[in-house]
Amino acid sequence: MTDITQLPIKEKIARSKKQMMWFAIMSLMMMFAGLTSAYIISSSRRDWVEVSLPTEFYYSTGVILLSSLTLILAKKSLKSNNLSGASLLTLITFLLGTTFVVMQFMAFGSLTDAGIFFTGQGSSVAGSFIYIMVMAHLAHIVAGLISLTVISFNVVTKKYANDHMLGFELGATFWHFVDVLWIFLLLFLVFAKDIF
Repeated sequence: MTDITQLPIKEKIARSKKQMMWFAIMSLMMMFAGLTSAYIISSSRRDWVEVSLPTEFYYSTGVILLSSLTLILAKKSLKSNNLSGASLLTLITFLLGTTFVVMQFMAFGSLTDAGIFFTGQGSSVAGSFIYIMVMAHLAHIVAGLISLTVISFNVVTKKYANDHMLGFELGATFWHFVDVLWIFLLLFLVFAKDIF
């Protein structure tokens, strides 16, 4: 095992930033574990009504998976010093992330068209949980889009290099996390009624 006290300061800073990112991801996982646990417990209520998920949720899943792929390709381009390719791919990732957000709001529109509201008349416990989980995820997608904006700017201004990619790696880790989180939430909402 490496003695951390013997590492150069630059590597110590990089390790601490990566560690902080993983602590943040773990805390987000705990938050969504709490939400999904509350959903499971609440599903035993007598007033529980199942809600069909809008098709936009499924289509947006393909979009967000594609965004992870383009970010992986951007990292490969950056590592091979193909800055124009990395710039284009990070921009495409940002556009796909924005498309995901738009599709989520379209899904909210489909829910309201079906008479399922967040609160008030037409709301249900299940419907409210869907809104809460998706909105909480969207807040983190917006944080990911801000991160992608910074990454894109840094790629265009040539602040990253093959041996200097910490900011890119941190942003990419967060983006891939919110992608995986969405897939978990969608699968949970689809299969929770059958499992619990």
